[in-house]
Amino acid sequence: MADKNIKTSDAELKDKLVAINRVTKVTKGGRTFSFSAIVVVGNENGLVGWGLGKANEVTTAISKGVDAAKKNLIKVPVLKGTIPHEQLARFGGAEVFIKPASHGTGVKAGGAMRAVLESVGVTDVLAKSKGSSNSHNLVKATIAALGELRDAHTVADHRGVSLDKVFNG
Repeated sequence: MADKNIKTSDAELKDKLVAINRVTKVTKGGRTFSFSAIVVVGNENGLVGWGLGKANEVTTAISKGVDAAKKNLIKVPVLKGTIPHEQLARFGGAEVFIKPASHGTGVKAGGAMRAVLESVGVTDVLAKSKGSSNSHNLVKATIAALGELRDAHTVADHRGVSLDKVFNG
């Protein structure tokens, strides 16, 4: 379902920093510090992507992450500020469960999942992360779950039936 090569102007994409990790490499001359940053970008209207940037400085790592995130954007169906149906997804040890919520609920999600869901433009959703709390795997699992979502129009087109038949059988 992940639509690759989605064209969008960079002006409408907003980036959110999820996590920064400092890595130390010990050499003969002393310690060398390096940084990795995981970043989520989205237009808050159904478009989201993630990227990982690594560099010797934090700002460079973040900008590399933003560039990487713009290269793998996916389109997500957002209906009235929530998702069309509940979805479960895994990536590595991280498992995420997202469920639609009524208007006014807000984004009930923690950490890395919240950043992804807010970037995609979801305003009301219930989410639970199970298993690993590793932010890299949580971001990937959340985007995998969002990528598997389908709205009623897509289901009707895929099955070759009317929208009424999708709902009423």
